[in-house]
Amino acid sequence: MAVTIEELYRNYGILADAKENLSQHKDAYQAILDGVRGGPKEKRLAAQFIPKFFSSFPELADAAINAQLDLCEDEDVSIRRQAIKELPRFATGENIFRVADILTQLLQTDDTAEFNQVNVALISIFKMDAKGTLGGLFSQILQGEDIVRERAIKFLATKLKTLPEDVMAKEVEEYIFSETKKVLEDVTGEEFVLLMRVVSALRVLQSVNGRQQLVELVVEQADLEQALNPADPDAVDRLLQCTRQALPLFSKNVHSTRFVTYFCEHVLPNLSTLTSPVAELDIQLEVLKLLAEMSPFCGDMEKLEANLNTLFTKLVEFMPLPPDEVENGENSASEEPKLQFSYVECLLFSFHQLGKKLPDFLVDKVDAERLKDFKIRLQYFARGLQVYIRQLRMALQGKTGDALKTEENKIKVVALKITNNINVLIKDLFHNPPSYKSTVTLSWKPVQKPEAAAPKRPSGEEMGSGASTKKQITPLPRRDARQIYNPPSGKYSASIGNFTYEQRGGYRGGRGRGFWARGSRSRGRIY
Repeated sequence: MAVTIEELYRNYGILADAKENLSQHKDAYQAILDGVRGGPKEKRLAAQFIPKFFSSFPELADAAINAQLDLCEDEDVSIRRQAIKELPRFATGENIFRVADILTQLLQTDDTAEFNQVNVALISIFKMDAKGTLGGLFSQILQGEDIVRERAIKFLATKLKTLPEDVMAKEVEEYIFSETKKVLEDVTGEEFVLLMRVVSALRVLQSVNGRQQLVELVVEQADLEQALNPADPDAVDRLLQCTRQALPLFSKNVHSTRFVTYFCEHVLPNLSTLTSPVAELDIQLEVLKLLAEMSPFCGDMEKLEANLNTLFTKLVEFMPLPPDEVENGENSASEEPKLQFSYVECLLFSFHQLGKKLPDFLVDKVDAERLKDFKIRLQYFARGLQVYIRQLRMALQGKTGDALKTEENKIKVVALKITNNINVLIKDLFHNPPSYKSTVTLSWKPVQKPEAAAPKRPSGEEMGSGASTKKQITPLPRRDARQIYNPPSGKYSASIGNFTYEQRGGYRGGRGRGFWARGSRSRGRIY
């Protein structure tokens, strides 16, 4: 027979008045537990009364928790919310893990208010026992249903950073790192990105040694021991995502050598055959941009000369020879070569960075005929460059403020950055012997001011670090650096490459199961 409202209030009164003799009224508490089999009103009261006296009846602990869980799964959403709201009151002692595990499973709800209530409850028990709560979360991440796993990872990625330092103690952060490494043994692309966001924010990993550990994690995910299959979009996607995650970790003390080596040995030779994971992505330009950003942080390289030679060969491919001339000195009717400025900026910058490590490469390591051919290409490219720089400066002359904010002028400003960078680097290579002293800021990177350097990263570690020309162009949002500039018609044509690839997680639909294919672990609830 179901318990009535009156009986619930009467038993509540008995327990409330019992004070130190509470344990003698087990029957009264059992009657309250039976309230979960009543109607909506009885269930709402039971949801409030059960946790109030929970700690006084340890022998009924399992029954009490199970009764509350029944209410958490009730058809009436208001009853579920009330029951979830009270769940943190059960999170005492050994129960913290179980309550965290239950709340994590409840993240699968599609009701917004209920989902928010679960989040509030999880944060509440996090402040009681962070490590115990994490145990429940990671238990579901490792063994739970896919939807639960996905939302638990997103909870960690969004909520951990909001917790105070006294909650996120060193021991807690070390536990997060340890458990995350277990999860990373089998993840999807989106999960990898989110988990890297979690561990990268841990204070315990902000040292040089900590960042090196994070790089090791990414190296393992990137599987740099295996040759790249350029025809496999999943393999290409995996490499791109891993490299993007590693980039912010590199510095003068945390080297990018393994990634740069892999790009030189496995990616550049296959550049033209790479299969893009996203239809609109210029995969060649994306790869070259990544290489350029990593190159300043490359340490000692075992096969430096061979890798420089690969980079040099690829650079030459993108620097055309001048068109043939007929006897009267005029150009033949053949089509003028296109000057692919965006590609050349990346390749020239990377070559310039690695060339510092072997400054006699162009003097002693390249044969005379090949060097002569390269200088002819450089001279031709430099002439075309000067034409574009003049055209761009004329187009932007006198424009300030709002006039520079139009889409057309934003693209021209970026194009001017690219051409100026190439101009500076080419001048270095024209020195005899070639010089590697000039520094430029890559066109898609914001100009770094020494006084505005990030507090956790000394100015010498800034990616794409270096002085800029005296007259600076106002830096523009990153997305503007990725558009194609179509210059005025003239002797030369250009391709300021299109760059629209944003790091967002999975790219092949849904949760990106095309790569890092994680087997389904779907199963029923295991409260």
